Amino acid sequence: MRLRLIFALACLPAWVGCLATDHKVEPAKLGTASRTSAMLAVIDQPGPIAFETVASADWSVDRSGLINLDNAKAKAAGLKDGLEPIQLFFHALEHPTKGLFIVDTGAERALRDDPEHAGLSGMAANAFGVDRMKVKVPLADYLAKRGKPLTGVLLTHMHADHIAGTPDVPAGTPIYAGPHEATSRAFMNVFTQSLTDKLFAKQGPISELAFSPDPDQRFDGVIDLFGDGSLWALYVPGHTPGSVAYVARTTSGPVLMTGDTCHTAWGWNNDVEPGSFTTDRPANIESLARLRRLVREHPAIAVRLGHQSLQPSAPTAQR
Repeated sequence: MRLRLIFALACLPAWVGCLATDHKVEPAKLGTASRTSAMLAVIDQPGPIAFETVASADWSVDRSGLINLDNAKAKAAGLKDGLEPIQLFFHALEHPTKGLFIVDTGAERALRDDPEHAGLSGMAANAFGVDRMKVKVPLADYLAKRGKPLTGVLLTHMHADHIAGTPDVPAGTPIYAGPHEATSRAFMNVFTQSLTDKLFAKQGPISELAFSPDPDQRFDGVIDLFGDGSLWALYVPGHTPGSVAYVARTTSGPVLMTGDTCHTAWGWNNDVEPGSFTTDRPANIESLARLRRLVREHPAIAVRLGHQSLQPSAPTAQR
């Protein structure tokens, strides 16, 4: 309930709010603006990226934030509000020449080992229900095990559950986010700005990806991040102003990372948008439809949702 209220405040007019963060923001130097047709020309070809999805923590949050329970399909399925089991993920992408990148950050090691001194602690931890979170693979542990330098962090968006592992990111590592993600104004930011600033405290500037309008009008923008067609950023505003999805051409085939454009397996399988955690629901509906069309036309794409593994699922409330 507390977490749902925090996100609901994001829907209030921007003029009553403040910036998402006071942290420095600068234009990204990574990637070249492209178009959907260029991505589609290569998307079904195996690529050079070694890929891994890591379930960093188990958690549970209000179902009404994850799924629009007022949607006719959700009503027909009998979905009711309550705590929904989810996970915090990060995705590791290793390119043979560009190095190791992660998409989102999972959970910080201190959330497991020293929660009072974690970035997400105190009143913020209470508001976000961190007491329900079980950290399994903190980002710092994963990076230590890999033993390779982290080249960059690609964020799908900057909600706390996607940047909670940022204190484990080695200082100076480039961190990339979508347009207006760090500089948008919302009333919710009155409550979350200090937390966001704390999580980014030891990091350099946030690099804002430079999207241009997609000439094919399939997405709001498309970037070829590495310049070789192996990793694509798709501008999918709605959940937040700067939400970004990523498509990687991996050694095992294409992978789509939706971020929170879709949180749950039930939402994806039934084409139902997120609920109160989303800032602009009509835009989220459009972005979700665009991602689902991409996968429908290219069924070899493996889908990685924001907070659940994609598999055939019964209505969430009946689990």
